[in-house]
Amino acid sequence: MPMLPTPELLFFLALGAALGFFGGLFGIGGGIIAVPLFIIGFGMDQALAQGTALVLMVPNLLLGWWRYNQHHRLPWLACVLIGATATLTTWLTAKLAVQLDQHVLHWIFNAFILVVGLRMLTLRKPGDQASQLQPTPPESPPNPRAMPVVGVLGGTSMGLLGMGGGLVATPMLTTVLKHTQTTAQALSLALVAPSSVMALYTYASAQRVDWTMGLPLAIGGLFTVSAGVAVAHHLPERTLRKSFALVMVVAAVWLSVQSLQI
Repeated sequence: MPMLPTPELLFFLALGAALGFFGGLFGIGGGIIAVPLFIIGFGMDQALAQGTALVLMVPNLLLGWWRYNQHHRLPWLACVLIGATATLTTWLTAKLAVQLDQHVLHWIFNAFILVVGLRMLTLRKPGDQASQLQPTPPESPPNPRAMPVVGVLGGTSMGLLGMGGGLVATPMLTTVLKHTQTTAQALSLALVAPSSVMALYTYASAQRVDWTMGLPLAIGGLFTVSAGVAVAHHLPERTLRKSFALVMVVAAVWLSVQSLQI
């Protein structure tokens, strides 16, 4: 792996710090921000952008999983089932992604982040005024039989897009399976942490990772994720959610227009 000149190294460290901060601020990870940036700003193809973003994401996801598990332990069987099925599905779909026509993969990614953005713009959470009138659903223990289904769907997103497993799994766990947000986030981390490692391995095996750029980004991000989370706790959640959603919609439109011009 070639060494970067000092100015470029400092630039990527700073960029990684910015991505890590905003990932922590929006509470959704830096990958969904990084991939459009890599495509638009650095001219990467879709698979290379997704693989390089995984270098940034994996350390943060593993660290988050470890920290969350210290405070919110779940039945080991549920974690194993959701993690194992997600990891296997990630491996299969990542092998497809690195061989798929890049234009097709690009449009799949565009559609995904557009749907995410529009959903977050219209989503009402417990902190919103209208949602406060609704009773909190009772907590139910994780159902081991349901975990493979969630794992397959989340793993498909992780492998095909290099991200998004939590965005797929968390709504299913809260709305369909009636888990609390805390339980849903813990199970989502049990899904995305091991599957992100598998996705990175598969993309790297296909030479779809820019390690020279990705490693400084990852190092820079590790120093700022916690700061982003801390700032987020002092800002209105609804404002953050709407701001992030608008960023995703704009990015999806921008990427789509760029695709049409190719």
